[in-house]
Amino acid sequence: MGVCKGTARPGAAASGSDRVAPGVFSGMTRFATRATILAFALAAGTAGCTSWQRVGDPGAPTPEEALLQLFNPGVLYRELGRMVSSTGVPFIGTAAVLPGPNNNTRVLVGVSLTNRALAFERVGDVYQARYRVEYTLTRSGAPPVTAGRDAVVRVATLQEALRTDESILLQQELMAAPGDYALSVRVSDRTSNLTGVGNDSVNVPEFGPGSITTPILAYEVRGRAARADSVGIVLNPRGSIAYGGDTLLIYLEGVGFRGPATMPLQVRDGLDSVVLRTTVQFTGQREVESQVIRVSPDSAPLGQLQVIVGEDANAKSVSGIVSFSGNWLVTNFEDLLSLLRYFGEDARVARMREATPSNRPDLWREFFVATDPNRSTPENEALDAYFARLAVANDQFRDEGMPGWRTDRGEVFVTLGQPDEVFDASPQQQGRFVRWAYYDHRLALVFQDVTGFSRYRLTPESRSEFERVKGRVQRRP
Repeated sequence: MGVCKGTARPGAAASGSDRVAPGVFSGMTRFATRATILAFALAAGTAGCTSWQRVGDPGAPTPEEALLQLFNPGVLYRELGRMVSSTGVPFIGTAAVLPGPNNNTRVLVGVSLTNRALAFERVGDVYQARYRVEYTLTRSGAPPVTAGRDAVVRVATLQEALRTDESILLQQELMAAPGDYALSVRVSDRTSNLTGVGNDSVNVPEFGPGSITTPILAYEVRGRAARADSVGIVLNPRGSIAYGGDTLLIYLEGVGFRGPATMPLQVRDGLDSVVLRTTVQFTGQREVESQVIRVSPDSAPLGQLQVIVGEDANAKSVSGIVSFSGNWLVTNFEDLLSLLRYFGEDARVARMREATPSNRPDLWREFFVATDPNRSTPENEALDAYFARLAVANDQFRDEGMPGWRTDRGEVFVTLGQPDEVFDASPQQQGRFVRWAYYDHRLALVFQDVTGFSRYRLTPESRSEFERVKGRVQRRP
């Protein structure tokens, strides 16, 4: 893996990926993965590069743990120190603290949620979701610091409304005096009347001379030179990056150094093995000095990473996760290959399964590129859409005593997507069945519950027809 580090020039931005949220920093919504509406100059100073490789081998999770991480990622995000709302309107959040003017501190709060977390309704030619987000910082003996806004998300298709990837980014800056605070974020869906609440504790430091911020994981940054300068950061609230896709972008600031200074920085994996050891340099020539460390993803160690700056009692750290997808937390090859069973590309999947561990990274990169329908973007849209359908299937068809994505209905949904028409005869006492129609494929499939325990299986005729269409759908140029 390569790493380049450097000082972000005031007014310049460093790009970790092209996934930028359009809008202002008080509340940003990312309607499309490739949207780049937020105006940043994609230039940053780099002081040098070094190279490193993985040390140690993180313990692989059990299949049950891997599925838990994939389909219920809130459990892992809590372990990573994120703010998590798992009911009502689910979301992931984080807070970063930065020096502000007049010895105050800026608290930057980022929230990540999916379109599917909100209830969309048809309004004219679009689908629309309305919500309100409220941020509150409270501490004993002081009035609360609050902010809130109402917003609307509009998408063109029902498929967009059902997205399960990180499709909405919200961000809010709060100004606070030093102290220990309780942070609460509330996201209220105006259509469904559901509300998600995330809570966290935040230490707001004073940032005296010679201090540094806790490392911040971000999608975009713009360097600053003074405490009064505005903050230009798009937080990565989940702290997750895609193996072979994103660049891990780490940002920190040094405050009030009176001369040259060097701070150690290291990255550790899930077994606490050091995978990167470097330093950041401060010159003492500005009130605030911004530092950017970019870790390229070509051989990133899968699993949890911890970024630590400083030493001993003064060390500050943040945790992130490297997965096969920035949207779905799969962190070992065996689980990935199992989950790809409906994707097609069976020959390439078999090659990865039979390869030695040392050859698998190269094969994965080949697989990622070969299956990417749009190579001008850092994402593989085909894989992202596949994993999104996988998650929806696992949720919708979980009533059969096995993972929803492993059922016959799950297999068809993951392969062909949402059916155009559904006829459900399951309430009947005899001949319980469900029929799905796909107009474009001229296909009607019947799932029959022959046991009476809501375990629906494709009839032999439907299985044969599905296999015929599946073969055509999975063929890629």
